[in-house]
Amino acid sequence: MAKKFDLKQFVRDIPDFPKTGILFRDITPLLKNAAAFKQAIKHMAKDFKDKHIDVVVAVESRGFIFGAALAYELGTGFVPVRKPGKLPHSCITATYDLEYGKDSLHMHSDALHKGDRVLIVDDLLATGGTAEATLRLVEQLGGKIVGIVFFIELADLKGRQKLSKYFVKAYLKYGS
Repeated sequence: MAKKFDLKQFVRDIPDFPKTGILFRDITPLLKNAAAFKQAIKHMAKDFKDKHIDVVVAVESRGFIFGAALAYELGTGFVPVRKPGKLPHSCITATYDLEYGKDSLHMHSDALHKGDRVLIVDDLLATGGTAEATLRLVEQLGGKIVGIVFFIELADLKGRQKLSKYFVKAYLKYGS
């Protein structure tokens, strides 16, 4: 039987990154450890194994790491959601609020078929703005959202509230 890890030991805290007052949760130690990363992916996939997922949709950039691995684990396709100007084909756009301003996410306009069963994946749930914008992109193309999964949730930022009508899972939680 494979060794089970407390995966929080593979998340490094970086104070004041990317700016003063932010405590960044760095996943690169997890990614470097093959057994720990495999455990994380298997755990994130377990609630979706029997949900008949057609496509995993993941958000740039760390979400791609988890999303591609989950798509492989679940035997599904993979669709990237990117910042403006990064996708080469016709795109749809969703704009969302940041703490100071707005940002946008793009997805190819032909990325999904109406009725595709979609799992949305990102590395971290904070305020929920990125996930909410991704939900809008998927729904605009007629995708059916089966669930949303994150490796880390920063519970104190209450991002889960924006996603309350969906099935949401997070592997590690920080805060109350």
